[in-house]
Amino acid sequence: MFTGIIEALGKISRIEKRSGDVRLNIASIGLDMSDVRLGDSIAVNGICLTVVDFSNEHFCADVSTETLSLTSLAKCKQGDKVNLEKAMLATNRFGGHIVSGHVDGLAEVVSISPSARAINIWLKVPNDLARYIVHKGSVTVDGISLTVNEVQQQQLRLTIIPHTAEQTTIGAWSPGQKINLEVDVIARYVERLIGYADENTTDSKINTAFLAQHGFMK
Repeated sequence: MFTGIIEALGKISRIEKRSGDVRLNIASIGLDMSDVRLGDSIAVNGICLTVVDFSNEHFCADVSTETLSLTSLAKCKQGDKVNLEKAMLATNRFGGHIVSGHVDGLAEVVSISPSARAINIWLKVPNDLARYIVHKGSVTVDGISLTVNEVQQQQLRLTIIPHTAEQTTIGAWSPGQKINLEVDVIARYVERLIGYADENTTDSKINTAFLAQHGFMK
């Protein structure tokens, strides 16, 4: 599990094609590798990958055809910068929100505009994921935990402070770019619970009225 708080910027130093999938070699200068072990998970642009080789300044991860088909890694190039976060410890400060590292789909950058020292970014999200996006809720884009500041049908607005733009790949985003999107996992569980109750019981206490009463819905 991750929190969406980026620990360092890495750089793709080599892409090896291997029988249809790829192995990434990522320069991880700036990321504390002292406690990393083989088999550990590191999120790369929000994608949970397994460490198969590493040193103090790099790590390697295999990327399956499934992951390549569903994420932006299929378009990555040698030299690209990527957001890095190690899997959290139980003793870590929980600075973001619950992030699984399992990408739900690709969002598209629609526009980028200044807002005082911050920048406003509008994203278009796939129609089947739009229902999980709520005003002032959480969303993960390229591994970054962010607050949704506005929602309009299939689009959402993010307001990015200078620190976040400087410490992540956001500063290099441009309109038309595709980025990894992970919706709030809690929204998925709530939807599943309501659907399960509707399908299997007639007296379930979990319904829209119950959720609204306890602050989960408006």
